[in-house]
Formats: sequence, C-alpha cells, structure tokens
Amino acid sequence: MRIGELAARAGVSVRSVRYYEEQGLLASTRSASGQRHYTEAEVERVAFIQRLYTAGLSSRTIAGLLPCVDAPSQANSDAAIARMELERDRLSAHIADLVRTRDALDGLMATARAHRAELVAAAVAG
Repeated sequence: MRIGELAARAGVSVRSVRYYEEQGLLASTRSASGQRHYTEAEVERVAFIQRLYTAGLSSRTIAGLLPCVDAPSQANSDAAIARMELERDRLSAHIADLVRTRDALDGLMATARAHRAELVAAAVAG
C-alpha cells in the first residue's frame, strides 16, 4: 500500500509516517519511481508507534523499544523494561516539578486575592 493509505488506515498524517521512517521506526520499499510502499503489518506498527508517542515517549526511546517487538527475546524484553522504567522515573520527576510549580502559583494567587480584597475594602472605606 502507498503512504496515504497507510496513514489513513493507521489514523495518522502522511507527515507522521514520513517522520517515523526518517527516525528509523518504520521501513518501506520503494517503487522504480521512488514511491514508498508498505505491507499490511505496517498499519499495526504505525498505530503502536503512535500509542508510544501518545504515552510521551521520544522517538529515540521508541527506537530502543522496537527490538523487543521486532525480535522478541529475554534480553530485548529486559532492555525494554529497563528503558520504560527510566521513562516512568523521568515522567514522575516531571510531574513532581509540575506539582511544585502549581503549588507556587496557588500561593501567588492567594496573595493576589488577599491584596485585591484589601484594595476593595480600602475603596469601600474610603
């Protein structure tokens, strides 16, 4: 199948399919005129890659996980699990940073509201 059909069937843009190929996540054969052609198996692969991106993984991380899919083995599975644990830890740290930032913003908002209330009270009294 050609790139447009693959993109439509996998629910992604043609640009995404090209990007996946540029990143080494997907392979195609080329016709004599240079058009990309894909097999039926690439539909599920693209959908899988998209799910990994949606989970917040980078193309580099995804490339590190694909050997587990392409050549299942205990070693590849162990490597994939270790990589996913690193990603989970990275995401957990990012979430903690976001929570601290949100809490700081809540504090600033409380201070601003208190200051506004003082201004309103002064205007009413004045």
